[in-house]
Amino acid sequence: MTALAIALASGRRVARDRIALFFLIVLPVVVIVVVGSVVGGFTTFRVGVVNDDAGALSGQLVTHLTESHALAVHHFTSLDSGRTALRRGEIFALVHIGAGTDARLRAGQSASIVVFGEQTNSQQQAAGAAVAAVVADEGGRVQAARFAVASAGGSIESRLTLVDKVAAKEPAVDAVARSVDSTSRFLPSGFNYSAPTMLVLFVFINALAAGAAMTETRKLGMYERMSAAPVRPRQIVFGEALVYFAIAMAQSILIIAVGALGFGVHWGNAPAAAALVTVWALVGTGAGMLAGTVFKTPEQASSIAPTFGIVLGMLGGCMWPLEIVGATMKTVGHLTPHAWAIDAWTELLSRSGGVADIARPLLILAAVAAALITIASARLRRVLVA
Repeated sequence: MTALAIALASGRRVARDRIALFFLIVLPVVVIVVVGSVVGGFTTFRVGVVNDDAGALSGQLVTHLTESHALAVHHFTSLDSGRTALRRGEIFALVHIGAGTDARLRAGQSASIVVFGEQTNSQQQAAGAAVAAVVADEGGRVQAARFAVASAGGSIESRLTLVDKVAAKEPAVDAVARSVDSTSRFLPSGFNYSAPTMLVLFVFINALAAGAAMTETRKLGMYERMSAAPVRPRQIVFGEALVYFAIAMAQSILIIAVGALGFGVHWGNAPAAAALVTVWALVGTGAGMLAGTVFKTPEQASSIAPTFGIVLGMLGGCMWPLEIVGATMKTVGHLTPHAWAIDAWTELLSRSGGVADIARPLLILAAVAAALITIASARLRRVLVA
């Protein structure tokens, strides 16, 4: 009960620290959003459309461009205004439907749909590919209707209606993409990348920064006053470890909840993810307690420790995948616990692994946690009995 009381008292000090709450709650969510958006790329492209043709077929093409889930269509009244928007970066591509397009299609002639964009801009290339897919579908629809007119007569509008009815009855052809490289070591993109890496990074950094509270407790002589009461050193050690573990778990649960509920992140096999989160929280516990016994002042702990944590995170693959670096840096990276945690998340998220698949990283992280907690506890007990 005494250890729990110590933990609650330390927890209340953290809860009253607005700066600590910002780093514990707000900053991780902001970074997840920013990194996830950048890494995730674009799923919807802003495209401008200039339709200089008043025909029904051209209007249907514009309608299908507008209905495409990959495109956000903006209409322009002139080609000059559309080009200006393209130069300003307001749109990724500009589609121009020239005058006479409808008449050429009805006459059985080909019609060109011009798409403006930069060949060296990957985003504009992707937008052009999305436009080309819609134009190709519409071209196949018109070609089928023209074939029906040539074979059985009738108007092209009536045959287009027939084409749509037949297409609706025919089963769709699904294209399924499967990864044939089962040894891929990359995390998924977007928020599925940023959420687990930021969990690893911020749990460790905030644990180190929280060491300032223990340093302040030492500086104020609070441990001496605790020792004067009927409180054993191991109870104080256990109480401090409990509060660090609770903070790490709370932040992990927050990041998991925000990722899952806010951004649709799938965290993989539940028991394996829970084991990994728990072990990493223990690593953070040991690191935070060790920081609290190493630094002499709270200012040192709050300034130096987070910088050290960021460096370890960079080496361990929290900012970029270790697969893109050389063999030497990859080996150096795995001297940090972060790399093993990222390896485990990669197994869970990229290859649907379970507890057995991440057994090696879990054992290594558990050994690191045990070593850090043991060293930190020994140092804290030395302070208590001095």
